[in-house]
Amino acid sequence: MADVTLPQLGETVTEGTITQWFKNVGDVVNADEPLFEVSTDKVDTEVPSPVSGVVTEIRAAEGDTIDVGVIVAVVANDGEVPAGAPAPEQALAPVLEPAPAPEPTLAPAPAPAPAPAPAPARAPAAASSAGENDARLLSPVVRRLVNEHGIDPSAVTGTGPGGRITREDILDHLDKVGSNIAPAPAQAPAAAPAPAAAPAPASAAPAVAGARQTVVPLSKIRQLTGDHMVASKATSPHVLSMVEVDYANVDRARSAVKADFRASEGFSLTYLPFIARALVDGLQEFPHLNASVVGSELVVHGYIDLGIAVDLDYEGLIAPVIRGAETKRLRAIAQEINDLADRARNRRLSPDEIQGGTFTISNNGSAGSVLTMPIINQPQVGIVSTDAIVRKPVVANLVDG
Repeated sequence: MADVTLPQLGETVTEGTITQWFKNVGDVVNADEPLFEVSTDKVDTEVPSPVSGVVTEIRAAEGDTIDVGVIVAVVANDGEVPAGAPAPEQALAPVLEPAPAPEPTLAPAPAPAPAPAPAPARAPAAASSAGENDARLLSPVVRRLVNEHGIDPSAVTGTGPGGRITREDILDHLDKVGSNIAPAPAQAPAAAPAPAAAPAPASAAPAVAGARQTVVPLSKIRQLTGDHMVASKATSPHVLSMVEVDYANVDRARSAVKADFRASEGFSLTYLPFIARALVDGLQEFPHLNASVVGSELVVHGYIDLGIAVDLDYEGLIAPVIRGAETKRLRAIAQEINDLADRARNRRLSPDEIQGGTFTISNNGSAGSVLTMPIINQPQVGIVSTDAIVRKPVVANLVDG
């Protein structure tokens, strides 16, 4: 038998909340296969099974907060499977977690004119049953997207190894058919200590689910982000300074190499690495912006650990850090941004990779924003938000006057 404990997920992490089990008692699990997902005050991550075998006990339910080192499950090793347990051959077919029950559909408000018919309700249960025997669905992230969006896996063409459906395949499919989840407002990344929650106004009535409204519990990452943002506004005076930048030369340089870059690196060259590299140069010229406030002192850093805000499918925001960005050229920065963003969305980051940044970029331009006032990622002293890059007519001063 092998005890599965809550691992140490960062030096300062002492506990975590079990957010999802990928296996049930009696299920077969392979070594290094994700067993459960845990949420801490630093990061959400999937915890793999230390051995191959059969899950014989689950000692912590979803939603339970457990101290580091506490046993949360027991797995019988290969050769120790108790009588009546599932045969190991069952591990060949991926097991999908039970699909969540469909959310109540909001009733349309009365209107003088006939309102258009509401869109059909999602059917995640049907999608889950359709994909239970689909050997291409190996990733928990893909399973979650299939369930949340009510997608029939047989309608998606997999581009991964062996026809496996990847996260990008699901997103491409949603782009074609239309997603039924609206984006949440962009928000700045967070790293400051959370203050005590403010009491609700005395006049506020408790929310009650019904025919006209749905009560959705806030995820831990959203609660912590809100707390950190409130703390940041209370800690630092916030001032917005906005400038327009001519991207014509950047666009020409990017367009000239983007095809070769994608062929050699396997991902697209975006504007963000150009922005990051330029920001690094600017921070070296103005080092007091690459600093942290500690008490009544300003600690100026002799290195640049650049945080890049990453959206987690509209369920939260996280800012993984490029260490020693001042030592890296544009291609290396592009590689690291792509790697960190991919692992952030797939819950593969360690807590140490999202803390200790000295400056942060919040990239809202991909959502088409025109002007964003981000909130400082404490204890940093500034943050840059990049908005949409668009073509527009301007007055230009030429060399002839």
